[in-house]
Amino acid sequence: MHVHATELWITIVLFLLVTGIGFAAARWRRPPTLHTMDEWGLAGRKFGSWIGWFMLGGDLYTAYTFVAVPALLYGTGALGFYAIPYTAIEYPLVVLLLIRLWSVCKTHGYVTPADYVRGRFGSPTLALVIAITGVVATMPYIALNLIGIQATLQVVGLGGDWPLIVAFVVLAAFTWRSGLRAPALIAFVKDALVYLLIIVAIAYIPAKVGGWGHIFAVTDAHFKATPPHTGALLTGNNQLTYATLAFGSAAAIFLYPHAITGVLSTRSRDVVRRSLAWLPVYSIVLGLIALLGVVALAGNIKPLVSGGKANTNTIIPALFEGTFPHWFAGVAFATIIIGALVPSAVMSIAAANLFTRNIYKEYLRRDASDHEQATVSKITSLAVKAGAILFILLLQPQFSINLQLIGGVIILQTLPAVFVGLYTRWPHRAGLIAGWAAGMATGVWMLYVTPNPAAKQAHWGGSAFALSHLGLHTGQGLYTGFIAVVVNLVVTAVVTLVAKALKLPDGVDATAATDYFTDAGDGAEAPAEAAIR
Repeated sequence: MHVHATELWITIVLFLLVTGIGFAAARWRRPPTLHTMDEWGLAGRKFGSWIGWFMLGGDLYTAYTFVAVPALLYGTGALGFYAIPYTAIEYPLVVLLLIRLWSVCKTHGYVTPADYVRGRFGSPTLALVIAITGVVATMPYIALNLIGIQATLQVVGLGGDWPLIVAFVVLAAFTWRSGLRAPALIAFVKDALVYLLIIVAIAYIPAKVGGWGHIFAVTDAHFKATPPHTGALLTGNNQLTYATLAFGSAAAIFLYPHAITGVLSTRSRDVVRRSLAWLPVYSIVLGLIALLGVVALAGNIKPLVSGGKANTNTIIPALFEGTFPHWFAGVAFATIIIGALVPSAVMSIAAANLFTRNIYKEYLRRDASDHEQATVSKITSLAVKAGAILFILLLQPQFSINLQLIGGVIILQTLPAVFVGLYTRWPHRAGLIAGWAAGMATGVWMLYVTPNPAAKQAHWGGSAFALSHLGLHTGQGLYTGFIAVVVNLVVTAVVTLVAKALKLPDGVDATAATDYFTDAGDGAEAPAEAAIR
């Protein structure tokens, strides 16, 4: 494998720069101690609008953005563009939910969504279920980012697993030292590089491969000639998949522990509002990045072959290598790698917080000190990253985006307890647990029976469930997570009705006495928040 020296050295220099920033972040707005969950895991809950915007953007727009979305567009055509409507749907869908969630967590000192569920429904078992779900769903998302790093390094000329291990060690080291402050500070560098890269890529590459007219003509011809002959437009068989995938992904994204961690790290309700209001700017960038998948088709870019199989995750790095000058290709590679490190750090911290607060402290060491909790979180964050590497080694999906979609199916099963619970306590805790179990079993079964013919996989081939599995004579499919969460909600409602009919006791609502649902108006804080500041 030929090593591209110029690209490699520029990548190394920029990688070392952000690594230094990650370690130096421990001294940024330095508190008296980092050995508490609030300081290590939430950066003291002090981020303002500017930092909060970069933090959430760096947290949510990952290697999934740079590698997986355009690779899916390259491989499947129009279906791969689902990420654009889903980002347009998600912000209006969650803005009021997250403002309310922020308020109750701030008032009661909650660090994780499972903390909130524990207080809202008075059920440590339900909180345990939410915590385990969050940890498991986060691992494939971290794996997606590590795959982005691995694919980029393959294009540079570094094969094998050792470069991924080096990235893992560096990520683990600065996360251990600086906590959430590290990815927040690195996010400034990451996003500056992202905007530079996309402006240059959209202005430079299409013109070099023949212009947009040529690009779309080649794309349409390619897919019409390639089974299942979908062309550049949706077909009657994938429209429902597209719609449910977009809607389900929009509902799932802010249920992830890392997204909630980003929200809880901000200092006020107004910061949450402003950060979410400006996040659609990133959606514009995502749309432009997605188009690079069809640009790669028109440019006749071929994926690298790894283990005898074409690795479609290398498409965008290969496009940059084949079109940019060597020095700027190095900048592009470094941007992808840094874009994977920032969210991976936040994800590992968020998953570690869940384990520490809702498993370790709840069941193993009720009297654990703040210092002990912070130490356990640091250790757990290492284990989560190791688990993410196992996902890569065991599943080896053709399209790395499947990792994020699998995580989405899993995390969607927390929707009734976390988001529905913000508006009503009507669901009984037994109903929520039963609904979670039913939705999870349904989702995992559907993921297992879904094949990937292109990769010659009989199982775990994607998240589009063919309705023909249910005996229906149709080519239609639905997003697995959408079906699973509907099952979850139905079972939750049925078991709740039975529990209430039998007058089964429900848990005590620890949040009932506070008026955190009241919003006094734009620019004002809820009464409960004002009382504790």
